[in-house]
Amino acid sequence: MVTEWELVGRTVVAALAGGLIGLDRQVLNKPAGIRTHMLVAAGSALFVAASILILGDAALVDGRGDAVRIPAAIVTGVGFLGAGAILRSGERVSGLTTAAGIWVTAAVGVLIGAGFWVIGIASTVILLAIVNVTGWASSRMGIGGAHDAPETDS
Repeated sequence: MVTEWELVGRTVVAALAGGLIGLDRQVLNKPAGIRTHMLVAAGSALFVAASILILGDAALVDGRGDAVRIPAAIVTGVGFLGAGAILRSGERVSGLTTAAGIWVTAAVGVLIGAGFWVIGIASTVILLAIVNVTGWASSRMGIGGAHDAPETDS
């Protein structure tokens, strides 16, 4: 059985991973930066921890439980949070990268919170590569429209 202290450790690691993902947004002065991403990842890990603890108690009491009910609700809740970051002004849409970053940071939190350290940390590295390499490449090569160029996307 997982101890509560291990779940605290998972939450800390998830928050750190979220902070790394949010650092890119912070450097670019976007609305959701380090703190937002850390909170989303830590919150996701905490909801998974709650699910693990509740499931453990339910299994002891009546043998029933659904380990994915709470993590599945995270997708909906974080989708709502991310939707608040998307803005439209005429033909220009901004905030899509920030919203996607919030959404994927929640997935990192869920993975680390569930104890899947390797994929949680590896996906953090992959996500950092995506936002940094594609942003750098598109600005250096002058490709990409306003919908994904680092200067106009928030």
